[in-house]
Amino acid sequence: MAYPGYGGYGAMPGQGMQMHGGMMGGPPQGGFPGQGGYHGTFAAPSPAVNDPMWGYFTAIAGQDGEVDAEELQRCLTQSGFSGSYNPFSLETCRIMIAMLDRDMTGKMGFNEFKELFTALNGWKQNFMMFDQDRSGTMEPHELAQAITSMGYRLSPHAGNAIMKRYSKGGRIFFDDYVACCVKLRALTENFRKRDAMQQGTVNFQYDDFIMCTMAV
Repeated sequence: MAYPGYGGYGAMPGQGMQMHGGMMGGPPQGGFPGQGGYHGTFAAPSPAVNDPMWGYFTAIAGQDGEVDAEELQRCLTQSGFSGSYNPFSLETCRIMIAMLDRDMTGKMGFNEFKELFTALNGWKQNFMMFDQDRSGTMEPHELAQAITSMGYRLSPHAGNAIMKRYSKGGRIFFDDYVACCVKLRALTENFRKRDAMQQGTVNFQYDDFIMCTMAV
């Protein structure tokens, strides 16, 4: 039996759909090139000049050919991807990079960059779907619906803790919503790796627990 949240890692409303412009804004044509809904793991091709994301990546990346948190923040802020919340949170950018930073450089290479924008487009689709009053922010009950739609099954107590952590004045802005999604994805992935029998229970050594929770 899968533990709560097991389905949340791979499921995302809007899979295979292209992003379009709307209340949240976005780069030209309303989306980042070649990106659909979030499918969990993503096998990106090798960088090539004819890749629709390659030119965009090289325009953002520094001289080292990678994207750090400050460069990612400028990219998301200038593109209008975050909508009404400006600038895009630097802390959210840091944890997004940490989520995908498999080589532990603190930066993103091209494949990681593509994977991130696949996830971001899926999360934006989900955000817009549940922002029912088109305010550009979510209310707590809308956030709860969005989390449930991604396959996470959380207790009311856990849900309330998330609301308190990510709301500002009783509302959730897009970059805080992204931070929430990153945390849920990363912590669920770490839990799942240790729950080989999918029993919903794992044993953590203290140091391992700190590593898992502090990495994002």
